[in-house]
Amino acid sequence: MDIIKSIEHEQLKNKIPDLRIGDTVKVHAKVKEGNRERIQVFEGIIIKKQGGGVNETFTVRRISYGVGVEKTFLIHSPNVEKVEVTRVGKARRAKLYYLRDRVGKAAKTKEKVGARIETNEIVVKEEIVPGENEVVEEVTEIVPEVVETAETEAPVAETAASEEVKEDKE
Repeated sequence: MDIIKSIEHEQLKNKIPDLRIGDTVKVHAKVKEGNRERIQVFEGIIIKKQGGGVNETFTVRRISYGVGVEKTFLIHSPNVEKVEVTRVGKARRAKLYYLRDRVGKAAKTKEKVGARIETNEIVVKEEIVPGENEVVEEVTEIVPEVVETAETEAPVAETAASEEVKEDKE
C-alpha cells in the first residue's frame, strides 16, 4: 500500500454518522480557548457534502440573529466530537445553495413523512482487538472434533435404519 494512503487510513475514524443533505443536525465541536478546551454545539441544516476519505466535509447552515452562518466540518476531524441528527429533511438535490436566499420558515427543508430519527453509523474501518486472533484459533481447534463426532454418529444411524427396514420386510 502507498505510504500516503496508509497514513490517511490511520487518521480515519472507525465509525462516522450517516449524514444526508437536508438533515438538521447538532455538531458537537471542540473549541480551544487559551489553555481550556470545551465543546460547542452548532445546529443547522446540512446544505452540502463533498470530498472523500480523510478530506470528506459537510457544510452546516443556520440563521443566527438574522444573519446566515455557514460552517464547514471535516467528518474525520478529531475536533468533531459527535454529530446528532435532530430532523430528517427531504431534499431532491445534492447542494441546497438556494437556502442562502431564503429567510425564516422558507429557509427550512420539509421533513420526510414518517421518517425516524436514527443514529445510523457507517463503519469505515474495523477495530482490531488484540486478543481476537487467539479466540479464532481456539474455535478452529474445536471445529474438527465436532466434525469427527458427526461422522462417527452418522454410520451408526444408517445401520440402525437399515436393520429396521430388513425387519419390516421379513
